[in-house]
This record gives sequence, C-alpha cells and structure tokens, in this order.
Amino acid sequence: MYSRLHRRALSLSYFTVGYNILEGIISIFAGILAGSIALVGFGLDSFIESLSGGIMIWRFRKRDIASKDEEERIEKKASTFVAYSFFVLAIYVLYESAKKLFFEEIPSPSLIGIMIAIASSIVMPILYIIKYQTGKSLKSKSLIADSKETLTCAFLSIALLLGLGLNYLYGFWQADPIVGLVIVIFLIREGYETLKEE
Repeated sequence: MYSRLHRRALSLSYFTVGYNILEGIISIFAGILAGSIALVGFGLDSFIESLSGGIMIWRFRKRDIASKDEEERIEKKASTFVAYSFFVLAIYVLYESAKKLFFEEIPSPSLIGIMIAIASSIVMPILYIIKYQTGKSLKSKSLIADSKETLTCAFLSIALLLGLGLNYLYGFWQADPIVGLVIVIFLIREGYETLKEE
C-alpha cells in the first residue's frame, strides 16, 4: 500500500512539473503578445508551482535510499522549501497587483489567456484533491503543503479568468489585481502554517 501511494505521489509530482512548465511557457508568451501583466504573472506562478513539484520529486525519489532518520530530515527540509515558495509567490503577486493598480496597467483581452485560465481552473482543483488525499495517506506534510500550493494555483487561475473576463466584457480591469491582493493573504497564511507545523 505504502509503495503504491509512494509511486502515486511521485507521478503526481512529475505531472505537476510538466503541466506547469507548459502552462508557464504558454502564459508568458500569451501575456507578452497581449501586454498582460496578469498573464505573465500567472506564467511565473506556474514556474514556482513547478519548483514545488520538483522539490516533491526530489523528496520522494530519495525515499528508497534513505534511512528513517534521513527520510524525516528530507521531509522537514522539503516542507520548509514549499513554505518559503509560498512567501516568494506572495511577494511577487503583491508587487504585481499593487503596480498594476497604481500605474493602471490594463491587460488586453486574450483568448489564449482565457483558455489557459479555464483549463487550470478545472485541472488544478482535481490535482489538489488527489495530492491532498495521497499526502494524508502517506502522512507527508510536504505533499500536503504542496497540495495547498496547487489549490492556490487554482485560485490564481480563477482570479485570472475573472480579471480577464471582466476586463473583456465590461472593461473592469481592476478586478484582476484586487483578487490578486486577496490571494496574497491566503499565500502568507499557508506559508506561515506550514512553517509552524515544522
């Protein structure tokens, strides 16, 4: 059972990295074409999410060659890395949201961006649930923390969709950075709680 769960955790991590790298490349490209800070920021968030997935790959691949004590040290180190990635993402989202509001940087409508946001709004919640359940079964704090980062990515996807959608339909460009500021609070809270658990 544990071995099957371990393989599932590793597969989920590989999927996270692959999906987010692809999503990041497309988002940044579409963001540059549309002049959209929101899309570029979302793409950079995807790379941070792939970093978190990469940490999970490192953590679960080490299991077969690690002693029990070493495995616990790896688990703690992985949880700490994931926690700090929350803070890095929070600083970036806060900066971009505030800058966008202050300078009135209005993203142009982007059909590719809307399609990316819809896809991620579907994929990320499903990935979060599977990761979270697997993490609970393995009693892996780092995988549970990583699942929460995936959930954050889902919220960012919805924020991006809301921001691009309201701008496209009603010209209400402020929706995207306002939702971004709300997500910053969530990111800081999750990072703090992950560190506190350790």
